[in-house]
Amino acid sequence: MTKQRQFTDAFKAEAVGLVRTSGRTKRQIAEDLGVGFSTLTRWMGRQLDREMGDPGRPPDADVAAELKRLRRENEILRQERDILKRATGFFRQGGKSVRFALIDQAKKDFPVDRLCATLGVSPSGYFAWGGRPACRRQRDDDMIMLAHVRSSFALSNGTYGSPRMTRELQDNGFAIGRRRTARLMRENGLQARQKRRFKRTTDSEHAFPVAPNVIDQDFAATGPNQKWGADISYIWTREGWLYLAVVIDLFARKVVGWAAGNRLHRSLALAALNKAFVMRQPEPGLIHHSDRGSQYCSIDYQAELRAAGVIISMSGKGNCFDNAMVETFFKTLKTELIWRTSFLTRADAQAAIARYIDGFYNPIRRHSALDYISPMQFERNAAE
Repeated sequence: MTKQRQFTDAFKAEAVGLVRTSGRTKRQIAEDLGVGFSTLTRWMGRQLDREMGDPGRPPDADVAAELKRLRRENEILRQERDILKRATGFFRQGGKSVRFALIDQAKKDFPVDRLCATLGVSPSGYFAWGGRPACRRQRDDDMIMLAHVRSSFALSNGTYGSPRMTRELQDNGFAIGRRRTARLMRENGLQARQKRRFKRTTDSEHAFPVAPNVIDQDFAATGPNQKWGADISYIWTREGWLYLAVVIDLFARKVVGWAAGNRLHRSLALAALNKAFVMRQPEPGLIHHSDRGSQYCSIDYQAELRAAGVIISMSGKGNCFDNAMVETFFKTLKTELIWRTSFLTRADAQAAIARYIDGFYNPIRRHSALDYISPMQFERNAAE
């Protein structure tokens, strides 16, 4: 029993000695020896207690060095904890300049090299940032440009990415490229909402006559009131479904008529069509394209079109691409408004849709297919 006890103590002493002299970490040595990290730590503590227990014997150099190292590790951990607590708000904004600003504020409380290591930047980068005066480009980024980016992003309901944002700034007189805009948005957490898949439903099981596909996926138009597209979509509220019918002028992607209601009926499609007729008063020869839904194939709807001298066109059976222009509008509407909002009532949803179409989509929203200008501006430019 005595021999076994002496061997165990020797093994522990050897393990503690390796920690002190090998230059490797406790965890690495514990793994090599096949003992637990906490066990090795406990051995070191007991060894220190034995060495410090004799008041007449001063601690040797190794013990003093180990104590100093442990105290230093604890101090570093405490500093890193405090730094990260203070940095939480800054990390939400991102960007090296923001981290440098945090270091500048906190350097009176913590060493600069520790701040830089914790925040993932180099000390040389920080000193270079602090040693040079802010150039004109930086001042524009930090003040004027960023203020306009935030304002435009808010006005777009958080939907503008860097291409549309770049055109918005350029049209406001700023000389800025897409990369710079993207960097400003990225560093300040301004990210446009991504699109999701869109599911549509059309009731084509009916006995009404179906018109031929005159448009045949040729959505190009040289002026207003040449080609219109129409469709109906569904919006969920806590009261139940709200149905939205729209008529879009394919020339400028402009919504020229829309109506919403709680019933999927031909009267809803007719209300949107009549609004479009009143607003645009098209000449005979306009092509009206829709899917094969019963609302658009109904006798009442087709009679309205023929009375106005409109040429009727309908999509092929089961081909959603034949009405892609209107489908694209519904994708945009749902991405930028519907999927981001929980509507309590149908009236709430209808009011939000009105603000979106008449207050943003038609007069303000920039369309990539229109060279990043709004439908209204596109029509004005074409008329000049």
